[in-house]
Amino acid sequence: MEWAKLLSAKRVGELMGKEKSKEDSRTPFERDYGRAVFSTPVRRLQDKTQVFPLEEHDAVRTRLTHSLEVSSVARNLGRQVGAWLQGQDLISVDQIHDIETISATCGLIHDLGNPPFGHSGETAIQSWFESRLCAEGLPAKRGEGSGTGGLFEGLGSPNKKGKYETQFANDFLKWEGNAQTLRLISRLQVLADEYGINLTCATFSAAMKYVSPSNELAENDEPHEKSKPGFFASENETVKKVQGETGTVGIRHPITYLVEASDDIVYATGDLEDGVRKGILHWDFLKRELQARSGGSRLVDRVVCEAEEKVGFDRNKPHLLNEEATQAFRTFSIGAMKDAAFEQFCRSYKDMRDGRYHGEIVRDKNCEAATFVDACTSIGVDYVYPSPPTLKLELMGRRVIHDLMNVFWEGARVCGAGDAPKECKKGFAGKAYKLISSNYKNVFLSTLKKGKLPERYCRLQLVTDHIAGMTDSFAMRLHKRLMNG
Repeated sequence: MEWAKLLSAKRVGELMGKEKSKEDSRTPFERDYGRAVFSTPVRRLQDKTQVFPLEEHDAVRTRLTHSLEVSSVARNLGRQVGAWLQGQDLISVDQIHDIETISATCGLIHDLGNPPFGHSGETAIQSWFESRLCAEGLPAKRGEGSGTGGLFEGLGSPNKKGKYETQFANDFLKWEGNAQTLRLISRLQVLADEYGINLTCATFSAAMKYVSPSNELAENDEPHEKSKPGFFASENETVKKVQGETGTVGIRHPITYLVEASDDIVYATGDLEDGVRKGILHWDFLKRELQARSGGSRLVDRVVCEAEEKVGFDRNKPHLLNEEATQAFRTFSIGAMKDAAFEQFCRSYKDMRDGRYHGEIVRDKNCEAATFVDACTSIGVDYVYPSPPTLKLELMGRRVIHDLMNVFWEGARVCGAGDAPKECKKGFAGKAYKLISSNYKNVFLSTLKKGKLPERYCRLQLVTDHIAGMTDSFAMRLHKRLMNG
């Protein structure tokens, strides 16, 4: 990899044949950040779940506040790495600013593709496709995918074990919010043309957390960058050209590691702070669990002591400074973990450059913060994420998404093409189709017209685009109106 290519300022639209857009006094990467900030998907993050769906406590994080925090940490980490790279004579002084700006932009947009209700929403979309296939009968018996009208008609047939091997089918069975993010920024969020918000190749490449299509994933999640789908078949051509432009074919952009580490650091600590605000955790309990789970980590002990000293924590009256101590802990934790991630990036840089590094820098066994992050995450898994209010809302969210997908699939399945049945316009299917976002329908019709993707793939993707674009509250309100009157 070469930084001259990694920091390509060419825009995706230009790469795809569009005339070069006019620049202004800002750098191309500053324009990327501005385009992201003012985009509709970023605004929608204010009503999307971080941990607690439909949370009324205004101090508890949404996807937007989480993304702003990740962006801030990524910017600082990017600045540190940029200064180090410049000290190694690998980049110019001006490129330090480019790296920190790209890092901030990718931190802001890293969760744009998440559907309503957080990661449980992702699972709900995947399970809808699985349940529909099961409801229609075993593919081998019903001729699924062989042109007989099954859900995946024209998307490939299952193998002898009943598994689909094509990317077309697996894009839905393994539907991924990260892949949807790339689709949003390059196609769905229309700025002025068909290339989304038309980011630079450098920013687009750095935003790609995973590098494999859905049908070529690694077994047992190794290597990490191939453990989840990185992009959909609809974006194959764009991804291929961007990877060629930036020199990242089959490998991650180095800035991706910084953004991923920032996300890990922020959610590991922020989710615990939200758990305290919600009354699920208490500082005294949290402190004991951290020290026990980190195996006596000196870094944990140091941060805990710094937090209590900062707020003048009175061990005889711990309840009085419960939230204050947790906030101070989060502040010192982020700083300590960020510095450890920076050091690990520097140690691993040569392997990254040569495409031999396959880990996560803040979770690397050689990183001082690895046990710290793992301890925080495990407490969240054991106590915060499975809290009764969260589980109830996640189950409700699954029902909401399944019901809405049933409704909109009726419309997307038959409407919108020139050969659609006439009764579609007046029947239930036509009414459901009319409720789908006109923006997504325009993209759908444009893609159909080009004829590069199977029609059934385009129709199914119209449904996932529409559902994934909903906020939590919108999905709930729409479900109530459609199902309960």
